[in-house]
Amino acid sequence: MREFTASQRVALDQAIRAAERVSRFEFSVFVGTAEGEPRQYAERLHAALSAPARSVLIMVDPVARVIEVVTGAEVRRVLSDQEVALAVLEMRTEFATGDLVKGLRRGISMLAMSARAPRTLHAQV
Repeated sequence: MREFTASQRVALDQAIRAAERVSRFEFSVFVGTAEGEPRQYAERLHAALSAPARSVLIMVDPVARVIEVVTGAEVRRVLSDQEVALAVLEMRTEFATGDLVKGLRRGISMLAMSARAPRTLHAQV
């Protein structure tokens, strides 16, 4: 597996920062070989984050063609399994064209938009 170029790393970092601004949650991406069962490995990576309850981890093992998304307890309050599944489907579609970075950026953006807190309308009294 090849490494990301500097410009690809910048593009991913920008996508992550934008997602964090939109959703107010922390996003992390791991691209590499899962050690052992992919879901369990992704859950271990997520648990090691600084604020797992407020975090979203996207793990991609390109060789095994596996995508795992792990969300923390606070994130799950606003991000449904269906929304995660849709983001994974979008990532798979982009990955199939050979564009890993575009797929990750698209998935990060979709997850962030779905996880953002609903707008609250306040009536004036």
